[in-house]
Amino acid sequence: MPLAATGDLIAEAAAQHRAVAAFNVITLEHAEAIAEGAEAAGSPVILQISENAVAYHRGRPRPIARAAAEVADQAAVPVSLHLDHVQSTELLHRAADCGFSSAMFDAARLPYTENLTATRAAVVWAHERGLWLEAELGQVGGKNGEPPLNAHAPGARTDPEEARSFVAATGVDALAVAVGTSHAMTSRDAVIDHELLGGLRAAVPVPLVLHGSSGASDEELARAVAGGIRKVNIGTALNIAMTGAIRERLAQDDRGVDPRRYLADGRDAMARTVTRLMAVLAQGRVHAA
Repeated sequence: MPLAATGDLIAEAAAQHRAVAAFNVITLEHAEAIAEGAEAAGSPVILQISENAVAYHRGRPRPIARAAAEVADQAAVPVSLHLDHVQSTELLHRAADCGFSSAMFDAARLPYTENLTATRAAVVWAHERGLWLEAELGQVGGKNGEPPLNAHAPGARTDPEEARSFVAATGVDALAVAVGTSHAMTSRDAVIDHELLGGLRAAVPVPLVLHGSSGASDEELARAVAGGIRKVNIGTALNIAMTGAIRERLAQDDRGVDPRRYLADGRDAMARTVTRLMAVLAQGRVHAA
């Protein structure tokens, strides 16, 4: 079906007290697996391409974005295209021309005032072009002379009152919050601060986003959705599935040279992971209801 808009998918999810899964796309196989897994689950999904993925593709977002958009267009469920964790203003300004309906502008590494100023400018630019914009707020740095703490550093947390002020001042459409998860975790032992999440949900009028979700257990993810998370970012879980399947294939056939054989195994493993995690997130909606 035609490419969906991220803002529409998130708004519908919020109205139904559920979350939309947003999976990271690095290769065409990722995009195909995500769409296939979402079709099996019967759920809408977000294909997101990060600034790091664009760097992997030699700094050219258009080829992988167009490939992902074609996959989305042929999917049997609604699929949107999102540009994730953008720190480069130049890359952000290429988003609309590459088919993205949304972006996450990441200035959380900056002190609060600088993050606010940069994010507000990004929001103004995005809204003038009809783009939905997500931002991130972690622990505010600069207190007692301390530097800013990355939103995904151990111990980083988002303060509800600061989040309330930040959203009001910037006009962002969604806010990624630091509640205990971290990027690139290969274990699933992250502990989400559900009490803090409840405070953030009460303080912030826009949808909340959970990053680093691969590091949380199924139970923690379902509780986070029940607690108000409306967009769940997942990347490393797919890479673990893909890499494991490829390793297994190559161990069985150490003379094989046709990448289609092992990449197909990797794609299938990612699709199964997508379907399984979507079922986990759906449990959060049941608990919320």
